[in-house]
Amino acid sequence: MSFSVEGKTAIVTGAANGVGLSIARHLAQKGANVMFADMDEARLAKEVGAASEEDTIRYFAGDLRERLTLANLLSATLDAFDRVDILVNGSRQLLPSDPLDGDDTSVDKLLEQNLMTALRLTQVVSKRMIKQAEGHDGGHAGAIVNLSSIAARRTHPDLLAYSVSCAALDQMTRSMAVALAPHRIRVNAVAFGSVMSASLKSTLKDHSEYRADIEDHTPMGRIAAPGELSETVQYLCSDAASFMTGQIMTVDGGRTLLDPVTAPAH
Repeated sequence: MSFSVEGKTAIVTGAANGVGLSIARHLAQKGANVMFADMDEARLAKEVGAASEEDTIRYFAGDLRERLTLANLLSATLDAFDRVDILVNGSRQLLPSDPLDGDDTSVDKLLEQNLMTALRLTQVVSKRMIKQAEGHDGGHAGAIVNLSSIAARRTHPDLLAYSVSCAALDQMTRSMAVALAPHRIRVNAVAFGSVMSASLKSTLKDHSEYRADIEDHTPMGRIAAPGELSETVQYLCSDAASFMTGQIMTVDGGRTLLDPVTAPAH
């Protein structure tokens, strides 16, 4: 089986910085047509504005929590590349939670941002993938990858909302995998933790002591670079993963292998 994504068209959300940007760039470097999507238009223009003049790269800015924005994103992708074969749901947010505050709205906000945005876009894009596959027997109609976190399986009070939203995203991944399997669309997720994402980088600026804590509780003794997730995502999008669906792949340097009591998540 081939690990190639050459000639395929991908939508990557959360692509203005960090992990999403790294994945989008990697897929483009491997020959895919890529639509970089994010709500931060200024950042998109800075990171990929010049490159977007190429035939294989475009960018789209908008609030993906809005249903009309999702429809417009798909339309822009089809206008540019005529089809969509890959969706990477990488748009995520991390907010602190106060589990004892009845007025804390972080759970509602992160379920909307981290779960519902991915679910709605998966529904919109998968319908297009199904339509594209009509009349074509065999082969794959599409691949969807959700970016999750080891926080879905770890317990830390300050990360209540984030953990709940990631756990929900994992279950959505499994459910949609079963629903879309008859249509030859695969749905998987990558759960990561100690990766230098945009949110972690921001956290370390305010709490530099967290770096040593993370490294001490990661068997491989370091924080991964965003690019180290890109190969995993490429694998899940390629024919090499043709019989793999509904799986949550963990990429965390071994962190979840340790006792959760002594290894808090960040």
